[in-house]
Amino acid sequence: MISFVGAGPGAPDLITLRGARCLAQAEVVIWASSLVPKAMLEHCRPGAEVHDSATMTLEDVVGVYSSHPAAARIVRLHSGDPTIFGAIGEQLDWCLAEGRSWEIVPGVSSVAAAAALAGRELTQPGVSQSVVMTRLGGRTRASMPAGEGVGAFAPHGATMAVFLSAARPGELAAELLAPGSGYRPDTPAVIVVRASWPDEHVVATTVGRLAEDLRATEATMTVLVLVGDALAPGTVARRSHLYAPTYTTTYRLRSAAGSTAGRPSARRR
Repeated sequence: MISFVGAGPGAPDLITLRGARCLAQAEVVIWASSLVPKAMLEHCRPGAEVHDSATMTLEDVVGVYSSHPAAARIVRLHSGDPTIFGAIGEQLDWCLAEGRSWEIVPGVSSVAAAAALAGRELTQPGVSQSVVMTRLGGRTRASMPAGEGVGAFAPHGATMAVFLSAARPGELAAELLAPGSGYRPDTPAVIVVRASWPDEHVVATTVGRLAEDLRATEATMTVLVLVGDALAPGTVARRSHLYAPTYTTTYRLRSAAGSTAGRPSARRR
């Protein structure tokens, strides 16, 4: 079994229980030292065969897979959640072609960790009900489909999480403020460097100051940029319907007087 495990944003205790259990049972572990803290390997069992994928190609990785029997327990440890910019698609193709069993173990995304550090809800009634996760094209521009990318999504003005783009602060700021953008120079932005790592760093800024503040961090890897009005400090613009006394749900009924009453709970006999 090959398990594609999400390590989470970095902190060893932010991996899921299932992910930690996979590591504890694995005979072979392939991890990326450039993106996953070494402390995460503390979940591995003693004597596990460990490979660092930082210098490996896809062919090197699947070469490790193929050098072990199908019954071997192998963990491919990815940063964050493996289904978001995890490059697991071609590995799954190999598994299917070779008839190897596999599973995906979800991980806590760096988006969630960054929002937690910013202390803001990314979706707010009347402000933003969507979160866009994207990146700049950069060296891999050929893989960016037409109509996607920062500039393409900017007109929506939704909360945006920008991955893999810290090395190009000027380009990022320009795309966020391109003609027709839903963002303004004073739109709030948050730069999160190495979320949940011991040396994590958070910078509250605006789209207009983003390039300058991003350069000042001197960070180009393990950086996430959040953009949108939902990040603005202060009280929320509009209360959610979910817990409003006048809003009924399947589990909460409204009385004739306007107050709510919970549904009767079942009692054990």
